[in-house]
Amino acid sequence: MRLDIQHTWDGQPIPESEQTMIWLAPAGDDLQIELSAPWHGDPPPPTEPGPTPGLWRYEVIELFIAGPTDKYLEIELGPAGHFLVLRLAGVRKAIAQVKNLDYTATREGERWRGEARVPLRWLPKGPYRINAYAIHGRGDARRHLAWSPVFGEKPDFHQLEWFRPGPTWLGQPILRTT
Repeated sequence: MRLDIQHTWDGQPIPESEQTMIWLAPAGDDLQIELSAPWHGDPPPPTEPGPTPGLWRYEVIELFIAGPTDKYLEIELGPAGHFLVLRLAGVRKAIAQVKNLDYTATREGERWRGEARVPLRWLPKGPYRINAYAIHGRGDARRHLAWSPVFGEKPDFHQLEWFRPGPTWLGQPILRTT
C-alpha cells in the first residue's frame, strides 16, 4: 500500500516538491515501512538518534494505525534517525512507549529515506484505519501535511474519524464513520 501525503492538514493541495510517499508492506511477522520525503533542513533533536519523546516538534513523518476502537499505534520517524512509537488506548492516552525499533534514515540529496520494521504484535486488533502526516518548518513557517486531511481550528492528528481504511492484508478494513 502506498500513501502519498499531498495536502495540508486541512485539505489544501501542496506542491509535488513537498510531497511525501510512504509504502507499507507485510514482511513476515512485521510491517515494513519505507518512506521518501523532502529534506527541509530543520535542526534535529539535541539527542542521539533513537527513541525521542516530543519528536513531533521537529521535522518528522508520522503514521497512525488504529483498530475499530480507540486503540492505535503512533509511529514517528525523523530524518536523523530519531523515532517515537506509542501505543495508545484513547485519544492521546499513551499506555506504552516502544524503546527499540529497527529504523534507519538516510539523506539522498534534497530528500531523505526512512525504513522501519514494526512487529505486527504492536498493532491493535484490526480491522485497521490509518493516516499519515509530515511536519516541518519552524515558527510561522511550520507546515502540517496530511494523507487524509483532518479538520478543525488547528492541526490535530489524533482525530480517528478522519482515518481511512488500512491495507486488507493487515485485516479487513472498515469505513470512515463520519
